[in-house]
Amino acid sequence: MDGTEPYRREPRQAASQTARDALLWLGIYLLAVTAPLFALLPGAVLPGRGFVWDFAMALGYAGMAMLGVQFVLTARFKRATAPFGIDIVYYFHRYLALAALGIVLAHYALLRVHSPLALGPVDPREATAHMTAGRIALGLFVLLVVSSLARRVLRFEYDLWRRVHAALSTVAFALAIWHLLGAANYLEGGWKQGLWAVYGAFWLGVIGYVRLVRPGRLARRPWRVVDIRPERGQVHTLTLEPDDHEGLKFAPGQFAWLTLRASPYAMREHPFSIASSAERSDRIELSIKSLGDFTSTVGTVRKGEVAWVDAPYGTFGVDLRPEAEGYVFIVGGIGIAPALSMLRTLADRADQRPLWMFYGNRAWDRVAFREELERLAQVLPLRLVHILQEPPADWEGERGLITEELFERHLPATRARLEYFVCGPTPMTHVAEIALAHLGVPAERVHSEIFDWV
Repeated sequence: MDGTEPYRREPRQAASQTARDALLWLGIYLLAVTAPLFALLPGAVLPGRGFVWDFAMALGYAGMAMLGVQFVLTARFKRATAPFGIDIVYYFHRYLALAALGIVLAHYALLRVHSPLALGPVDPREATAHMTAGRIALGLFVLLVVSSLARRVLRFEYDLWRRVHAALSTVAFALAIWHLLGAANYLEGGWKQGLWAVYGAFWLGVIGYVRLVRPGRLARRPWRVVDIRPERGQVHTLTLEPDDHEGLKFAPGQFAWLTLRASPYAMREHPFSIASSAERSDRIELSIKSLGDFTSTVGTVRKGEVAWVDAPYGTFGVDLRPEAEGYVFIVGGIGIAPALSMLRTLADRADQRPLWMFYGNRAWDRVAFREELERLAQVLPLRLVHILQEPPADWEGERGLITEELFERHLPATRARLEYFVCGPTPMTHVAEIALAHLGVPAERVHSEIFDWV
């Protein structure tokens, strides 16, 4: 399966191939962004051009190319995201949007200052249609970036924001292509216009794939909810079984996009780590904490309901580091889900390498899966360390937050040779990474799952 191919290689081969794949996709990205600048190659020289004008045109073409690549970055092509991890790709998408918007704004600002007559009247009743299209596109791009960055502050409902974001970005990009072809600066040659026509068709094709083709494939592979059970800490575990298909092969630590009570075409999907053992492909379990609009409704799901699963995704897991002497899991709250998948898988494989788990929670009665973790510690060489911020009066374990001293107390002298998996709230992740670095753990042995990338 495409999503799990990297997990089947030998360790050194996998690492080498991942590096080559990463360089390949970075090269493809740079080519996609810079190829449109060939439209600046000399053609018929028109009067009034100079360095500022040429530079403004270059910014416009480069900004358009970068904005177009945004559609590809969120299309979740498994081969393209595998070398980096989809969470990193989504973060790149977020910051690239800021850079692209800045470049396009600079394009407009230079023309406004240097060549205002080229922009023509602002009034749409007097302006040419393609110039009005460009202005509307620019306004929509600003709205898209600002609303995305401020989504949590403004408390936009995620599903609604995502649908509006997709619709506005498609409209904005179509208007921008119209503006570019209509303005036709530096596009005197037919091949130059053809270049941008191909770019536009490709990007719109990606949108069609994401909105139509992939949902159509998912619609032919439904899943059924066969169980739902409440856990501590406002967590519910959904158990899904395939409905007349072979199920899902995945690696421990990977995640899935889940759609419930909606069509795959509805764009109401949410990412959750798979918590079950990778040794079973006939069912999957997703443990979901009530944290927002969608997750707060999971407890109302009933057996027999249909679900849609787009998976597997992710490069966070023990199978990518099969040569490790041992594994350390540093988790907080619902960050336990991918670690639980890895522990369950290791137990099913009867793996006897040493394991440590540092599990941070606010209170003892909120510790999800604590009984199962104790059972796993009986069949695995697992040292389980609970850290509570608000421990009960008779608590004799660790308290407070994860610290360097905590790791030093519980990890062996050979800690630099272990592999570490960190998943939890962003502040906890940063503290853990810094603490491990101070203890001499190489950065390449610390693998973090970003908690808030959507």
